[in-house]
Amino acid sequence: MAIIEVKGLTRDFSYYEKAEGLSGSFRNLVARKKLTRQAVRGVSFGVREGEMVGFLGPNGAGKTTTLKMLSGIMHPSSGEALVMGCVPWQRRKDFRMRVSIVMGQRSQLWPDLPAIETFNLNRQIYEIGRKEYESSLGELVELFGVKELLGVQVRRLSLGERMKMEITAALLHRPKVLFLDEPTIGLDLLSQRAIRDLVKALNERSGTTVMLTSHYLSDIEELCERVILINSGSIVYDGPLSGVNATLAERKVVKLLFSEPVERAVLEAYGGLRGLEGQTATYDVARSSVRDFSRRALGELPVADLTIEEVPLEEGIARLYRGDASPAGGESPRG
Repeated sequence: MAIIEVKGLTRDFSYYEKAEGLSGSFRNLVARKKLTRQAVRGVSFGVREGEMVGFLGPNGAGKTTTLKMLSGIMHPSSGEALVMGCVPWQRRKDFRMRVSIVMGQRSQLWPDLPAIETFNLNRQIYEIGRKEYESSLGELVELFGVKELLGVQVRRLSLGERMKMEITAALLHRPKVLFLDEPTIGLDLLSQRAIRDLVKALNERSGTTVMLTSHYLSDIEELCERVILINSGSIVYDGPLSGVNATLAERKVVKLLFSEPVERAVLEAYGGLRGLEGQTATYDVARSSVRDFSRRALGELPVADLTIEEVPLEEGIARLYRGDASPAGGESPRG
């Protein structure tokens, strides 16, 4: 059953062109040129209850704008969306009480007050019973190891500590749908791991539906079996994470470490040279040709070591962003 349904969702932003220099500023007083940019272009998708979906795209692709519309922060220019059967931007109380959004570059905490003050305020806003509140807060604080920081002013916390407090505030009312927009941005590896563990446990125990954006692919690989890729406001792929690189399954990355320098011209003659760094050359080789390529390189070049790797997930995603590859195992582009 779909808990999030999106059909033709579009968001336009209007702005005015600014002419250069002082004379341009005077011209703008008389006649300004109005421009329109489509941040989101008719996207459509559905998310099942309890599913964790990675929502990926380069900067400016429309990820945050989409999550803002689905969480009710922003109205669309056109299109439809239902989250838990509610129209998000109508901001009905029963919707607001069951949804939460965490934005890594925006704070819901009061910077000059300790985080516990925001938590107590949220308890009143979300009408959380005292016993349930203490249980949720105790569980989250213990998981993140921040009990001794509850009384510290938020502006005196490190970035990692603040993000842990942000997520704690967002989860106190046990939301049914959780939107996470870059929740681990700028965090150290241990903090990233703690947040991923929390999200995974929340999903397993409570069946919370999660939509996650992140530039750290380790977040996506560990939490999400399905990804939606968006670029220039349109969906370019919607399907299993395993399908992202299926388009590149017939390629391998071969790395050659040489015992002595080899001229680039000699290496380029082999074809498929991806890069040369010091005495290590990297090649893009067809899977069916790996054995012959390796045999030839070992016989003709001063190879000290040879490794064969899969094409990185990042490259599969980047190629789909650019439209260089057709997704395998997923749905066709929509929007």
